[in-house]
Amino acid sequence: MPIKPLHLKSLSVKQLLLVSFLLTALLPMLIVTLLAFYQASTVLREEIERDMQARATAALSEIDNMMFERLQNAASWSRLEIMHEVVVGDVDKRLSNFLSELQVSYRGIYQVLYVVNNQNIVVASSRSSEIGLPASTNVPWMQFQFANHPVLLAELTHQRLPIASDIRDVNQQKIGTLWVLFDWKYIESILDNTGNQGSAAALLDENSGRFQALAQTQGWKKITAAHDIEVRSIANHLATPPIFNWQVAITQYRSVVMAPVHRMGYIFIFLLIVTALLATLLAAPLARSITKPLARLTDYANRFMRSSQAALPSADGPSEVRALSGAFGKMMDDLTLSKENLTRAAKLAVAGEMAAAMSHEIRTPLGILRSSAQVLAREKNLSTEGLEVASFITTETERLNKLVSTLVDSARPRHPEFVMHNMVGLLEHAVAMLRMQANKKDISLELVINELAENTVPKALFVECDGEQITQVILNLLLNAIQVLPTGGKVVVSIFESAESVTVSVADNGAGVSEAQKAQIFDPFFTQRPGGIGLGLAVSKQIVTAHFGSLTVEESTLASSGADFRMKLPKRQLHE
Repeated sequence: MPIKPLHLKSLSVKQLLLVSFLLTALLPMLIVTLLAFYQASTVLREEIERDMQARATAALSEIDNMMFERLQNAASWSRLEIMHEVVVGDVDKRLSNFLSELQVSYRGIYQVLYVVNNQNIVVASSRSSEIGLPASTNVPWMQFQFANHPVLLAELTHQRLPIASDIRDVNQQKIGTLWVLFDWKYIESILDNTGNQGSAAALLDENSGRFQALAQTQGWKKITAAHDIEVRSIANHLATPPIFNWQVAITQYRSVVMAPVHRMGYIFIFLLIVTALLATLLAAPLARSITKPLARLTDYANRFMRSSQAALPSADGPSEVRALSGAFGKMMDDLTLSKENLTRAAKLAVAGEMAAAMSHEIRTPLGILRSSAQVLAREKNLSTEGLEVASFITTETERLNKLVSTLVDSARPRHPEFVMHNMVGLLEHAVAMLRMQANKKDISLELVINELAENTVPKALFVECDGEQITQVILNLLLNAIQVLPTGGKVVVSIFESAESVTVSVADNGAGVSEAQKAQIFDPFFTQRPGGIGLGLAVSKQIVTAHFGSLTVEESTLASSGADFRMKLPKRQLHE
């Protein structure tokens, strides 16, 4: 059965938090661990290579010194006066005894020391059995001047290096040759001293661009064939110039070199596992503290859909979850308000259907009645009662026509056109329009604008709105106040601002609005005024809501009774 891939969408919040905590804890540590491991391995390898190169250079220096002394011995001994005994065939064995003493004093560095005459017959030797015999033939390898004296090196055979130096008389004529056979195992012992576990060393000689191993320790070929780490000596030009074009190479298994790094890697992996376990133990209760309030909010939402009376759970947990709980409660309140708005919209929809049916069927006969009444009023012989009846017909037809227009406007309001408007100017214009109507009822109509910190009256408070619709709302609120107030009443229009909004207040000292009426006052067809149709406040509420604002009614501050309608509008709209 194929395994389904893990998708983040299929994980719960608790699982996502656990994964996030683990990634937050482990990912930086993993990156640091990898960088530290890489840096440590690089530094360790470089340090090991430097150590290997230092050992190789030290070994080469020791080999150079060893060979320098051997060449110096051969050159200086061949010029001793005792070497002239070769002419008389070393009859008294003085030269042979001298060579034997040299071999003993150098403790086996030289396997054999012997002198041959020009006929290549051994005249004197540290090994007495070879005296008088023809000397073995040595194949020349290198020949050069050492301390202004010719020195010959023969090819390396049987772990010995033959070194020859000519013996000359006072006339610089060759009378014989001194041969010293250097034990090559001393070179190998120097190479052995450079090695450690998993490494090998070799003495290389460059010949025609290729290096040949003159001496090597055990395992050299095997480690070299594995292509692991290899370093070579560096010539020290500050010391005696090298006589031979030799190099010491040290090679070592990579696994041995990187063993400390691998151990460090295992330690890092162990720390990662421990960190993951600790992060899981710490993250689990933190995840529960976050998801538990979310689960209660989910349960509350499910119960709210069945019964809007469900109580909001207590806000606990982190500050973000508490903020979410508060926002959730506000959203539920908004849903309740939206339900009320939907009910109000349904009622307005009924009004719209009535308006659609009445618009054509009523306006046509109303127009005929109005025209007929106007024609009848121009008749010369019409009585006073007839003129009064014609005036009644004209007035009532106009009222019915306005009623139809109001129903149509409430059912199909147009979308606001947002433009920056001066709210102070809109209020001054609306108050001026209704000033005469208020004076007829001896009603005091005042406009109050709050003062700024500098005690200056603002001349402009700009709001992005539809000026015509907001003016209609202001006029509706003022007309309602003027119509419900008795003679001698008072209406105060005030405006004040905050950082984000502007509030317009229309307060009166009338009978006020009861708590029961507040719940229905913005519903269509609800009215407290005889003869009213109850659409003014419903349309105003609809307009303010379209402006992302609020329209509320509160108790008036002008008297113990009275109503205060407050329209709050944002200064700028959240629209494209």
